[in-house]
Parts: sequence; C-alpha cells; structure tokens
Amino acid sequence: MVTTLADCFSKTYAINLPERVDRRKALMSELDLQKFRPRTRRLEVFPGVRPESPEGFPNRGVRGCFLSHLGVLRQALEQRLETVLVLEDDVTFEPVFRERTGMIERELREQPWGFVYLGHQLDLEPVPGHCLVPVTGDIVTAHCYGVHGSVLPELVRFLESVPQRPAGHPDGGPMFPDGALSFFRSKHPEIITLAAAPSMAFQRASRSDLTPRWFDRIPGLRETAGLWRILTSTRPR
Repeated sequence: MVTTLADCFSKTYAINLPERVDRRKALMSELDLQKFRPRTRRLEVFPGVRPESPEGFPNRGVRGCFLSHLGVLRQALEQRLETVLVLEDDVTFEPVFRERTGMIERELREQPWGFVYLGHQLDLEPVPGHCLVPVTGDIVTAHCYGVHGSVLPELVRFLESVPQRPAGHPDGGPMFPDGALSFFRSKHPEIITLAAAPSMAFQRASRSDLTPRWFDRIPGLRETAGLWRILTSTRPR
C-alpha cells in the first residue's frame, strides 16, 4: 500500500477563513494531489478566527491567525492525538513530496521528535537516505508543521498565556504564530525539532489576510491580482 500524507500524522487540521472560498478550493486541490481525500476522518478544516480588534497583536489579522493556530492545537490536545499536522490554506506541496511520504512516515515513527516542519525557509543540505534533519533556531512561517502529542500540554499552556502579556514581554507577548512557536522552542531546547531537507511545502501566492496590499482592497483590481498570482505561482506537477 502506498503511504500518503494522511498516514504520517494522527490527524491533519487545515486552517481556512470561511469566507476565503478561493483558498479552500485551492487547498483541496493540493490535498487531492497528495491522495488526501477531503472527507477522510484524518482531515478537518478548522474555521479561521477573525477578531474585531488586535488586542496587542500587530493587527487583528495576526491575532486571528494566532488564535486559529491555538484553537487547532487545543483541539488536538483535547482529542489526545499522538501527532498532529497543521496546514494553512495557502500551502502548496513540491511535486516530489508524494514520492517521499513513505520515508517521512518512517522517520517520524523511528525517532523521537517534538516538532517537524515540512515547509520552511531554511537552507538545509539534504542528507542521503533521509528526508528530515534536526534543526535549531527560529523558523519563519507556520504553513506546514507537525507537533507530537507529548509537547501539546506545555505548548498550549504557553500559547494561552501569550495574549495575556504585553508585546515584547520577555516571557513572550502577542506575536505571529510562527514567532510564538520559535519562542517556545527556544525555551525548551530539549525538544527535538526536525525539518524537511529540502523544504517540501511552500506558500502559494494569494491575497494575504494578515498584510493585504492596497490593490487587494479595491474590487476589480483584487480579482486581477488574484489571477496574476495564480499564473505566476503555478508549478509543474
């Protein structure tokens, strides 16, 4: 039997704002390419949070993104999942990813780990015979990462405390979700972090809900910009 992305984790959550139907359709097309059927019990689309105010975060979009990731991880903790994969709805997988899911599943099963980043912006040298390598330091983006269940209790407690402190607090105040994960990892160097070498997932060009450009706010120009992003971000399958 062929190993797929669905086999690598106990459950996968995909964060999607309900009104972003465009992103949801693109995400489902990506998952279909990975033989990850939308109705599988191992996949749940998590409705993204859109708060009314930033409440100390850089803007309300960042706060919503942070609360969405927290909501996903809280659910994973409540369900006592052994492992969980978190996707943002603009994720796109490299064509070779389908060929490497079997090796990724085996490596995750055969070694201890706390976090795994299948998508990132690190410049990592591939290791023959391996898809994943240990990493330290900050990791930008949180569009495709996994967390082991053993880490969830302490991670969720930390994330729940972040909004209660002012920005820039030495114990971690309001910040982007990828920054919060890196902050937590820096305070717990004993937790092993793995990353795909090279990265197996990137972010598809699309209108940002965190930092929208001026033309994304104007009807007509917004649609034109969306078409341009699709045409310039398409990769061969």
